[in-house]
Amino acid sequence: MRLNKYKRLNYGGYSIDILTVNCGSSSLKFALYSMDSTESLSISGSFEKIGLSIGSFHVKSGAGNILDEIDLRILDHESAIEKLFQWLEANHYPAEKLDAVGHRFVHGGVRFTKPTIVTPEVLQNLKDLIPLAPDHLPQEICTIEIIRKNHPGIKQILCFDTAFHTDMPSVARTFPLPRHLTEQGIIRYGFHGLSYEFVMEELNAIAGSTVAGGRIVIAHLGSGASMAAVKNGRSLDTTMGLTPTGGLMMSTRSGDLDPGVILYLLRENKIQSAAISDILNKKAGLLGVSDISSDMEELLSKQRDGNKAAEAVELFCYQAKKFLGALTAVLGGLDTLVFTGGIGENAPAIRELICGEMEFMNINLDGRLNLESAPVISSENSSVTVRVIKTNEELMIARHAYNLINKN
Repeated sequence: MRLNKYKRLNYGGYSIDILTVNCGSSSLKFALYSMDSTESLSISGSFEKIGLSIGSFHVKSGAGNILDEIDLRILDHESAIEKLFQWLEANHYPAEKLDAVGHRFVHGGVRFTKPTIVTPEVLQNLKDLIPLAPDHLPQEICTIEIIRKNHPGIKQILCFDTAFHTDMPSVARTFPLPRHLTEQGIIRYGFHGLSYEFVMEELNAIAGSTVAGGRIVIAHLGSGASMAAVKNGRSLDTTMGLTPTGGLMMSTRSGDLDPGVILYLLRENKIQSAAISDILNKKAGLLGVSDISSDMEELLSKQRDGNKAAEAVELFCYQAKKFLGALTAVLGGLDTLVFTGGIGENAPAIRELICGEMEFMNINLDGRLNLESAPVISSENSSVTVRVIKTNEELMIARHAYNLINKN
């Protein structure tokens, strides 16, 4: 990804309607965009707690007004997609009016490095990637298949979260493993690419190409968390690796571990691989350390000196601070630090803890601006500009889909 990539699209005079779908392990987010002379959000919403005894479904208008909000048990992602299209049909958004469905697809492996139109061959190749992200890809593939089955005339476009990091330097992509394992594709891929790409486009629009071409660390901090070093619009390194489990600790994911931890659990505790995966992806991170919650807002409200909630918050910020230093070293210095994602955008206390005592790196926050979550939260004497930019992966998907439709 080079700097000239980060320009807003110039739409033609005709309207393109694009539905975006973003699957999580137990959720499905969606948005409907109309791309004409502007980028217009028609509706957005989500299904939450899919597969659990109590779930929910909500839809908002582009202006943010609640259109529908109900408690609803959803058995699986197939049921969620069917319910979504039923709702669209009943509310004047029939499938035949859609020009495309754009999907966030977590892992592209070595094969998929740019937005791709779904074909039977592509779909088969996607299934080969399931071992790389078993908690995400089966649900994502399921949504594609059910749309192909029920609405075969709709063009589907895949946008890969790994694509942004495709041209990372080889030294940043390589694990110190036997060469034949590297050749099997066991390398560092990186994730949250759609978020990073959107933030870079916004930074270019807000601050200009000189700033966007500088030395930048983007901290995407949410239930999934990662950080990336970007220079001249190119990803030089990132915290996640082969899978979305690596790097920073997250809401329920462990982040990086000594590989010996896994070997110890296998050998001494006799824990099977599926149970280890459950620990690392669903019981670790903020939830595991705090023994209270995976939600950062709740932990901040419950932390007291020395309690487990405080320890979880401290560890999260400690790791982010450590990775910030490492990524700055990769860049050879730092011009801009961007916070994004649910925690990065909305938790002043977390930003303060990460940036605290970083004066040696010329990072200084303005306390008032940070509390306000202002667009720029660094002080006047900070040579590093610290920004808060709201990410929008769904809009990035819609832009990619529009661009690919025009090409074809």
